[in-house]
Parts: sequence; C-alpha cells; structure tokens
Amino acid sequence: MTLTEGHLLEIGQSSASARFDALATLFDPMTLRHIEDFGIGLGWRCWEVGAGGRSLVPWLAKKVGPTGKVVATDVDTSWVTTLARPPIEVRVHDVAAQEPPGERFDLVHARLVLSHVPDPERALRSMIKALRPGGRLLVEETDLGLQPLVCPDECGPEEQLANRLRKGMGRLLAGRGIDVAHGRRLPRLLREFGLRRVEAGTHFPMATPACAALESVTIERLRDQLIAAGYASERAIDRHLANIAVGTMDLAAVPMVSAWGRKP
Repeated sequence: MTLTEGHLLEIGQSSASARFDALATLFDPMTLRHIEDFGIGLGWRCWEVGAGGRSLVPWLAKKVGPTGKVVATDVDTSWVTTLARPPIEVRVHDVAAQEPPGERFDLVHARLVLSHVPDPERALRSMIKALRPGGRLLVEETDLGLQPLVCPDECGPEEQLANRLRKGMGRLLAGRGIDVAHGRRLPRLLREFGLRRVEAGTHFPMATPACAALESVTIERLRDQLIAAGYASERAIDRHLANIAVGTMDLAAVPMVSAWGRKP
C-alpha cells in the first residue's frame, strides 16, 4: 500500500498494532465470510494487497495449503516478514506504481488500500490485471459519509462531544486529500473496469470493545492535527478519551463497504 505524503495516520508501532488488532476484530469475520463464499480451497493463488496486519495472511495460507500460494505485499512489510515461509511470499511492493507481483491469481484482496493511494484507479486496474479469467477481486473501503456519527444514539453531552470530534476528523481527512467516501463507489468502479457478477455489502459494527479501542487509538493519533486545525481542544480530546474509558457510550465504527466481482 502506498500512502499519500504526510498521511495523517502515520504512527508508532504500538499504536499501529492496536489499530490492526481492532480492525481485525471488527472486520475480519466479514472478509473471511466473503472469501469462503468464493469457494477458496487447496491450490489457490492469492494476492493480499496492503498486508499491514497479520491476521488474514495466515488464514489464507491455511486455506490454500502447500500446493497454493499467498503473495503478501505492502510498502512496509515489517509486520508480515516473519510469516514469509511457504506457501506465503512477502514482497515490498507499491500497488499504485508497480506492475502486479504475478498473474493468474484466483483471488486478490485489498482492505483500506484504495482510498490511501495517490492513484486508486491505477491500483485497481493492477489488481484486476493480476487475476486469472474467472478469478475474484474483493476490495473493502470505509465510507464516512454513509454514517458520519460515532454515536448514532446522541443521547447526552458525552455523545455530542464524540460526534463533534468525528465530524472534525472527517473534515481533517478530506482536507488532506483522503477520500472519505470511497466505499460507495466500489461497485460502479468494478463494473466500469470490466468485472462481472459485481456485488457489494456494508458492515457497520457498533457497541463492541473493539469499536471503543479503534476510536481511542484513532483520536489519539489525530490529536495534534485536530487541535492544529481548530476542530478540537486538548481538553475536549482528553474528556472524550476519558468518556470512552468509562465504557457507557455506544460507539460505532465507520461503515466498511465490501465489493467483489469476477474477471471474465
């Protein structure tokens, strides 16, 4: 995955690990269910694009077995380097600037990649190019515009503060060139780029410990930028983080759109 220069979510290792863990808890079950529905099995060739986390690659490797192959790529592979043993191959790769790391894949999957690369259409075309005829592409992106509140049930001052900060986060990301509404366009893009049998679905987790963990790490990571842009004060952020720690708010993650299709 290639991140835009000065990407807001560049963080330290411990914070990144907490974010990866929360994302895996919230969204892996949905992703794995889709891939299972594709019929993944022994001998499949898979390309995991932007393999920043460690959760999906081992699962794919177990599914494809010793006769299959899982190519895991990212511009920073430090998170998955220890997984590099057959059938897993780890490569440093820029999906938006380089040719695919192979061809005739049965499955290509990318989560939270397209909205963060400088040329998402080129990246998408690269993924499709890498598929064999009949191969499946699964791409997943959040869409803040589909549900812009972190507390849909805005029942008190704690929830109101949370929603003000979420709106500020959306403005901040959009102002830095990050597409916060990319998810809704995925089905159309897959059709326009030639895939068939395109479908999509949206997952909207709410009121779980992982939602709270993801909200805490995201706000902490964006603290300085939110304050500098005038969207929040130090005191407001500290109060919001304390409110999360109490555990009485029903927090929601940003909706994740999954779209998939088959190469003719």
